[in-house]
Amino acid sequence: MENFEKKEYLNSLFDKYQVLLTEKQISYFKYYFQEDYSLHEIAEIFEVSRNAVYDQLKKVEKYLLSYEEKLHLLEKADQRQKLLNLYKSSLDIKLLDEIGKLDE
Repeated sequence: MENFEKKEYLNSLFDKYQVLLTEKQISYFKYYFQEDYSLHEIAEIFEVSRNAVYDQLKKVEKYLLSYEEKLHLLEKADQRQKLLNLYKSSLDIKLLDEIGKLDE
């Protein structure tokens, strides 16, 4: 996965799972992945070492991937959207059943 794709994927996971993270992890993530701050800049803001910021970001990445592996919220949302788009274009009733299965 390329850097941009990875960043986009992590941001999508963050949207789904940020409520499961600590305030510090949320702040670090937003500064780094959404505001494009450097590790050094974030470390200065929070008065911690650059390595502490790096470690927290790696933990957040690990947690987000783990949550998705277990809960599949992003995967199900993507599947649901694809099925809704297909349904809108075809008006196929069987697709409604498929969408309903995703909520089980």
